[in-house]
Amino acid sequence: MDENRLKAKRMGIDAQRKCVAYMSSSCHVCRAEGFNALSRVRLTVGERHLIADLNICQESIIPEGHIGLSEKAWQLLDCQPGQAVSVAHPLPLASMAKVRRKFFGHQLLQADYEAILFDVVAERYSDVQLTAFLAAASKDMHEEEITALTSAMVAVGEQLSWHRGPVLDKHCVGGLPGNRTTPIVVAVVAANGFCMPKTSSRAITSPAGTADTMETMTQVDLSLNQMRSVVAREGACLVWGGAVNLSPADDILIRVERVLDIDSDAQLIASVLSKKKAAGAGAVLIDIPVGPTAKVRTDVAGERLASTLKAVGERIGLRVHARITDGRQPIGRGIGPALEARDVLAVLQNRSDAPGDLRLRALQLAGDLLELGGVPVGEGFRRAEQTLSSGEALRKFLAICDAQGGFREPTKARFKHPVTAARNGVVRDVDNRVLARLAKLAGAPATQSAGIELHVRLGDAVIEGEPLFTLHADTRGELTYALAYLDMQQEIFVISEEEAS
Repeated sequence: MDENRLKAKRMGIDAQRKCVAYMSSSCHVCRAEGFNALSRVRLTVGERHLIADLNICQESIIPEGHIGLSEKAWQLLDCQPGQAVSVAHPLPLASMAKVRRKFFGHQLLQADYEAILFDVVAERYSDVQLTAFLAAASKDMHEEEITALTSAMVAVGEQLSWHRGPVLDKHCVGGLPGNRTTPIVVAVVAANGFCMPKTSSRAITSPAGTADTMETMTQVDLSLNQMRSVVAREGACLVWGGAVNLSPADDILIRVERVLDIDSDAQLIASVLSKKKAAGAGAVLIDIPVGPTAKVRTDVAGERLASTLKAVGERIGLRVHARITDGRQPIGRGIGPALEARDVLAVLQNRSDAPGDLRLRALQLAGDLLELGGVPVGEGFRRAEQTLSSGEALRKFLAICDAQGGFREPTKARFKHPVTAARNGVVRDVDNRVLARLAKLAGAPATQSAGIELHVRLGDAVIEGEPLFTLHADTRGELTYALAYLDMQQEIFVISEEEAS
């Protein structure tokens, strides 16, 4: 019948990759079907259909007999203006019963998680339902169940095979601003002839992810075929995982995690290992920074996370090595995509002003990974240092960028504001979380050039009025907003009045 058909209207609204429908409160379909604001509705155009959240608008916004569509809904339905859209209630979501089971303390099997994640990937879950799933899957998750979740994430996405070996990969669990070692590690490892098809996430709760930083220097949203071409040519890549459909359920969950600012151990492990397995890796190095204001706060928690990562990795056929690193302060000087990219380039170019802590950590991680690939134990660091010092790593990095679409210099911010020391003394502590929040309020990662440039480190002696860090922003409004937040904080850098020893 035609009673539930409305004419498509493109609203031009970016709803953060969500499918949203807009109907007038007086619409006959809306009233007859009993739809309310935030109802879930099934939209059909020809053979294409999707589930959308419903917003109710005033009559003046949506013409009579029309239904408005967000940009993502418009693209997925491949609509033309005025084309007929059938509107109906969605079928009951059977997999939510499994979410409720988990919420009340029952253990789920891989088949249960596959049913849930299949519906997640099909975008049948609202953000409220996704939040319920994330909350449920963060409780009482033991090794066996984390393995089930990880395997299910792999099963509902693409899986790559490179027909060469060994295939190496690396990941940092996050929580430490700066720490942009991955581009350096990939360049060093690939320059030594190993295969490293690196897929990375965009930022979840941080001011920049590896994909955000790399995007300031080259193209990262490659298709699967483009990714294969780059790896065939250079033995490695540095691309955004969301563009190649590896563990697509995780990409959807990350969107909600970003809003909630949460990242449970179980979800972290499943997220990391599912993507490494799907990317075709055989051996994976995990960097676990530990510090009072890092994501992992204590050595005990770090060791527990490392142990579970190794155990789950073994269950799904991955060889995992974890290195627990110092997470008391940011690594490098830049916090934010372009500022971190400048640190990466300084290290690769062997410049005298390159941040030494970033260089050392990248070499340690690259050395570990080379040894996982077969370089004799104890020789990895020396081999990595030689590769970097000789310029081979820089040449390989630029070759990878060229294969991905060409290299470009990171942009610079229009506005800068130094933040100075309030007194003489020695830097004794730093709050990583507040620094990260401040960089995000300045515009990172959405604005590539925004963030923080650090001028001091733990143990440095400072004098009153000396810059501790500089805020970078691309608009005056974002700079003002970040400074207002800064005014409400206690000391980000704790400065004692003792003299430096």
